[in-house]
Amino acid sequence: MEKIRVIITNNQKAVKIPTGVRMLIRRCCHAVLRMEKFEDSAEISVTFVDNEQIRELNAQYRDKDSATDVLSFPMGENGVYDVNHDTGAKILGDIVLSVEMAMEQAKRYGHSLEREIGYLTAHSMLHLLGYDHEKGGMERVRMREKEEYVMSQLGLPGTSSYTV
Repeated sequence: MEKIRVIITNNQKAVKIPTGVRMLIRRCCHAVLRMEKFEDSAEISVTFVDNEQIRELNAQYRDKDSATDVLSFPMGENGVYDVNHDTGAKILGDIVLSVEMAMEQAKRYGHSLEREIGYLTAHSMLHLLGYDHEKGGMERVRMREKEEYVMSQLGLPGTSSYTV
């Protein structure tokens, strides 16, 4: 496999980022790219924000004035990506994750913050690769199966209480 660069930035103070979460996110990005047989070098940016910051982005880019768990900003379309001319890596895009919301959801679903962040990263990575669940139907089911496959690869399988 080629070189995968995951740039992680913490822009929030609401939640202390547990040890190991950054490595988990990197492993998660690798697992999705492996599953999707993505052979090229890639660059992904992950930014941690709080609920207020993600609410502002959600309002600005999706016309939804509410906090959400994760936003994906794909840089490619139909498998064509911008390239970092210094490294030759394909720039897949940006993942913006509300750690505050991830914490709330982990509590609600009865699993660890690590499991929640891993799941949201896998979900967002699939968006960066062109998947879209907004249309519903089979695409949504396929995305869900792929997310759960990655989670089991990382040793973070879902709980039966967690449904679509």
